[in-house]
Amino acid sequence: VAIPSKAFRAVIRENSDKFRDEQIVISLTKGIEEHGFKLMSEILQEEIPRCRTGVLSGPNLAGEIVNRDLTATVIAAKDPDVRRSVQDLLGCEYFRVYANVDVYGVELAGALKNIYAIVAGLASALEMGENAKAMLITRGLAEMSRFAVSLGANPMTFMGLAGVGDLIVTCTSSKSRNFRVGYAVGQGQKLDDAVAELGQVAEGIYTLKLVKQKAEAIGIYMPLVRGLYEILYDNASIKAVINSLMMSVQNSDVEFILPRTISQ
Repeated sequence: VAIPSKAFRAVIRENSDKFRDEQIVISLTKGIEEHGFKLMSEILQEEIPRCRTGVLSGPNLAGEIVNRDLTATVIAAKDPDVRRSVQDLLGCEYFRVYANVDVYGVELAGALKNIYAIVAGLASALEMGENAKAMLITRGLAEMSRFAVSLGANPMTFMGLAGVGDLIVTCTSSKSRNFRVGYAVGQGQKLDDAVAELGQVAEGIYTLKLVKQKAEAIGIYMPLVRGLYEILYDNASIKAVINSLMMSVQNSDVEFILPRTISQ
């Protein structure tokens, strides 16, 4: 199932009678439902509980898969039969399918990385150096992991294809829709104009709002999320936000497993 997150529940509900008992249903959507902070696998379980569900996610640019470029992905499901079935069905000479039981972590990683792809696009438009780009990707990974672990995800998921793998490809490729939105904003375009010019869904702009709200509610420190939100929605100066981030408190490099709260 590959449907924008905003329409996901409505489409599944409208077609719920078409799904068979015990049918395997896999979500490819990398987003979060606005009401209740629900992931797509949770919506599937609520709307079609008689089905066996899972999530497919990873560094998977659609155009490259269509071209049969070498690619790897992750199937996440609690049911081992679902994992094996998807591996057997999709695995081939150009497409490898790895398995993970951490459905929530894999799915949340896919949604969160869209935020940092926007940040990376903005940085590219500003012609930041390679050092800065590496810093943004790595600190983005720290924020993703810190946030997800606080909600119950396995931190090691973020060291794999669904985490760092997906983050790298979306933060370094102009094929990424979220990267392109960030690049346009970095060149001076208004967010609405950038999205209109894209002509496609960039999940990161919706995910950003939800994650900022959730992080503040549970007290998780996410300075890049906050900074991007200020640029896109509060009309903050990009230069001022960058300066604020660079002059903030300097902490431990590797706090990926134990979440750090805003007060720490």
